Amino acid sequence: MRTVRIVRDYPHSPKKVWRVLTDPELILLWGMRPEGFSTEVGTEFRLYGVPNEKWRGFVECRMLEAVAPRLLRYSWIGNEGQESTEVSFRLEPRGTGTRVTFVHSGFVGVKGFVFATLFMAPGWKRMFRETFPAVLGDVNDDGILRTGSTLRPLFPKSA
Repeated sequence: MRTVRIVRDYPHSPKKVWRVLTDPELILLWGMRPEGFSTEVGTEFRLYGVPNEKWRGFVECRMLEAVAPRLLRYSWIGNEGQESTEVSFRLEPRGTGTRVTFVHSGFVGVKGFVFATLFMAPGWKRMFRETFPAVLGDVNDDGILRTGSTLRPLFPKSA
């Protein structure tokens, strides 16, 4: 089984990081476009991107666990007929900042290994290096987007 694991430290409070991870209006700015997203366990929701010849353009998810501001965990099915994988974000206070440990697990077999290695890992790494910290830097301590922010949704409704 292949697992994508990324650990990053951010100079922001767990409360702020949690807000960026769980507010649908902020998720739009660093990740995919959420529909029906809620931290209530059992909630089924979708995350939308841009479809291509190998992907239908959305992910089906179910909230498995949400413990603010420490743990967010949900299932992830990228294409019809695919095995479910699991995404988790664990937040730990580190001085005045937060350590985020991200895990996307459950990729099985050779196809799963190749998919995780060539497609999922690079996308997640780019997100944690670029878009996620950009949003953290453009919201105030309460997780509210600053007036005049130039950040825009990565996948607007027309995508």
